[in-house]
Order: sequence, then structure tokens, then C-alpha cells
Amino acid sequence: MSKFMAAPNANANSTSNPNPNNSFEVAQPPNDSISSLSFSPKSNILVATSWDNQVRCWEIQQSGTNLVSQPQAAISHDHPVLCSTWKEDGTTVFSGGCDKQVKMWPLGGQPVTVAVHDAPIKEIAWIPEMSLLVTGSLDKTMKYWDVRQPNPVHTQQLPERCYALSVRYPLMVVGTADRNLIVFNLQNPQTEFKRILSPLKYQTRCVAAFPDQQGFLVGSIEGRVGVHHLDEKQNDKNFTFKCHREGTRIYSVNSLNFHPVHHTLTTAGSDGSFTFWDKDSKQRLKEMSRCNQPIPCSTFNNDGSIFAYAVCYDWGKGAEKHNPDTAKNYIFLHVPQEAEVKRKPRVNTGGNR
Repeated sequence: MSKFMAAPNANANSTSNPNPNNSFEVAQPPNDSISSLSFSPKSNILVATSWDNQVRCWEIQQSGTNLVSQPQAAISHDHPVLCSTWKEDGTTVFSGGCDKQVKMWPLGGQPVTVAVHDAPIKEIAWIPEMSLLVTGSLDKTMKYWDVRQPNPVHTQQLPERCYALSVRYPLMVVGTADRNLIVFNLQNPQTEFKRILSPLKYQTRCVAAFPDQQGFLVGSIEGRVGVHHLDEKQNDKNFTFKCHREGTRIYSVNSLNFHPVHHTLTTAGSDGSFTFWDKDSKQRLKEMSRCNQPIPCSTFNNDGSIFAYAVCYDWGKGAEKHNPDTAKNYIFLHVPQEAEVKRKPRVNTGGNR
């Protein structure tokens, strides 16, 4: 395992403060845990899906040095919603979840069902280069959809339930139960390009394809991230690193995001913190203070000037530990500073992380 050089951190654990980093709070958040966050690829319109069966939309505006959120609209599913994505033109939102269907929501219009599975839909992605929607389900299949047609273009059998999915055309990475990682070249989408066993020893929680399509990140429930290159000639660049740990306590890595400009990355976890990293120089750029609840999901806006993250229960301890009537749910907006997201030259990695 490679070590990351330590960077200054403000990670004094806050036992009662949901917002120790003084981020901007999104108005009128969901009434139950937030499962996904997605920014429009064209504007600062944010969508959140939630376990309260809702898909909500806000417009994020800058007011001086502040960010202000204006609730815009919402739609309902019949059961909890787990995932969301956008069309590349920023006009349409897709959402899927426990009602086993994906709804296509043209903003300002009415949602229509465009995809169905036999079990909850865990992950979705729009592939603009193919004009297709891809859906990954707990029914152990992945399906490609032309949203103008009622039936899938292709159904791909998976070795296990789909837990995570990431697309950077032509690269698509799918993480399933039993630690399978399946790589697809979307120029030949009906055939697996490669299947590997996760370099991490515990259940896969999230994946993120590299912006240059040369590899991917994988995060696990055991506070660890794997950095994997597809070209076997670059195997010496593969490594794993620990994160989201506090003493002997180990927390899940719930979300991985690459900065859209600098291509550094963030991890967010069940310890309630998010951290900025440079995988190429193997440095931790900034570790933020811990919130008083887990961070189940996060995302950057299209130019990387806003980092949105949810603070709420993440179901890591089961339903018996969750009371939706008393739980607090938050969405926060962090404005990254250049030192947090800009790459640094590689230095001696003999540090303590």
C-alpha cells in the first residue's frame, strides 16, 4: 500500500455540528436520507434523490460571496429513489430506484417511465456519445436503453448485483457484489473488455473512471481506495490507500469524484468527512472537518467551482438505527479553494498517510 503525504487537516471530530466547515446550506432538503446528487452539465441546477421517494431540483445562484439555493420543482416515485443522472444538454433528468423503474423528467414537463428491471435500480448513466441510457440493477443485469423505445437495446448479464457504475466514454466500469469489477469498452458495449477482482478485500461501495479513461478508482466499506490502471504495463502505478478512519474505527468510502478541471479527486465517507487528494503525486491536499453524520453522496458542478455533499444517515447500521421522523438531512455546498483541488508536484512520500 502506498502512503500519502499528509496535508494540513482540520479534522477535529464534531459530535453535534452538521456543518463544521461552514458550507452553504441548501434550502428545503429532503425529508429522508439523500441517496444521490447530480449537477446539470450546463448550469448550476442541482438534483437530489431521496429515500422519501422524491426527486428534487434547486437552482444554485451566487450572491456576492454567498451561494443561495432556490427550490424549483420535484417529482415522485412510488418507492425510495437511489440514483440520478442528466442528459448532456441539461434539459432532462433521469432517476431510478426501488420501484424498479427509471423516470425521465424533462425539466418543466411531466416524467415518463423509460426503463424497468426486476429488482431495484442502483445505478444509471446517460451516454451522450451513444444516445443511450445504461441502468444497473440488483437483478444482476445491466441494460442499455434508447429512451424512445419501450424495450432495452441490450441486456447484459452481470455476475452479481450491481452496486456501482461509472462512465467516461468509451470506458465504463461496473462494480458488483462479491467484489467483481467489470470493464466495458463502449465501442463494443455488448462484450466485457475485462473482469477483475477488486484489489480491496471488502465490499465495493463506489467506483470512478479516470478522466483520461486509462483506469479507475474503487472505494470499499473498509475505508480504503484502490487506484487501478487498465494497461498492464502500468501495473507499477496501481496502489491502494487508507482513508476515512479514526483511530481503530473504520468507515465506508461512499463517494468518489474527480474535479472536472484539475482531475484531482475527493472521497466522502461514513465518518462524515470529505477529503481532497492528488492520486498522481500521492498527496492528500486537504481533509475537511467531520460532520456529525455520514456523507452518503457528493458531486462537483460542471466547472468544479462548487462541491455539493449530503449529510444524513447512510443506512450503514441498518433500518433499526434510523428514525426518519427525528433524523436531520442536509445538503451543503462547499466552494473549493485552489490549494484544495490543484495538483501539486510530487514530493518524498515518506509521510505518515
